[in-house]
Amino acid sequence: MTPLAIAFTPNYFVPAATMLKSLMDASTGEFRVVCLVSEEIPRRMQEKLERMGNGRLHFEYIPLKGRLEGLYIDPRYTEAASFRLLLPELLPEYDKAIYIDCDMIVRQDIGRLYRDTELGRNLLGAVYEAAIEGQAARFLALGCDPARYFNSGFLLMNLAQMRRENTSRELLEACRVPYLEFPDQDALNIVCKGRVLPLSPLYNSIRTFFIPKYKADFERQYGNGLWEQVQKEATIHYTGGKPWKMFTVRFRQWWQVYDSLHGEIKEEWTPDGRILRFWKLYRTAPCGCLIDGFRALKQKLA
Repeated sequence: MTPLAIAFTPNYFVPAATMLKSLMDASTGEFRVVCLVSEEIPRRMQEKLERMGNGRLHFEYIPLKGRLEGLYIDPRYTEAASFRLLLPELLPEYDKAIYIDCDMIVRQDIGRLYRDTELGRNLLGAVYEAAIEGQAARFLALGCDPARYFNSGFLLMNLAQMRRENTSRELLEACRVPYLEFPDQDALNIVCKGRVLPLSPLYNSIRTFFIPKYKADFERQYGNGLWEQVQKEATIHYTGGKPWKMFTVRFRQWWQVYDSLHGEIKEEWTPDGRILRFWKLYRTAPCGCLIDGFRALKQKLA
């Protein structure tokens, strides 16, 4: 069984369920889903997730409110975003585990990745970002090689090695400063530098990986052979605007998975009326094709 850690609050229930539904569609095997929560998830929601899991997802809820006292928490993010730093101690029975953000649509077999990947003495397996204009200077200021700065939304974590080296303590100490732009992600990059197994961008494709304007940056990082495959097959990480709030990259893919959710999941959330109406218009072939064509032209000319 693959241990999978996620962090969400009740108001993020539907995005979390959407991500998990996509994971079930794309992945093999069963998952122990460890939910790191700062607020109690109502029992009715827990039961709905269990039914959706259909025997493949086995849920456990770990309350962590107050466990990060003294850490700097950027007001743009919730406390839950930093809970991943505690996983080596929270899951002592596992040598490795996967952490995944809930603003993602999984399109790769995560279970197979877990079973087939050996981390050795690396602390993490992660996907490197492809630095775009203006980012390299920030990464260098952190002491990180711009070509080796990774996104922390999808991590294969070497829990055994991290426990041996007391990495959680180092990570928490690194977060006790107010100047990190992405506190937990920056801390992971600083502390784990040089101890990261690079994973294919297919497992965590951030917003810029889907925008033609940044194709050259992507190919500088990953060569010329993966761009088209990423467009067709990669797991989508909505690092910019969220598709349930606005029209953004790979908007269609999120809503298609949402549409496949059971009604009892959907009833926990009322979508923004304008976005929902736009989706209903967009999913009709002629309108969607026109919108996509106009957007592609706009991005090409940008």
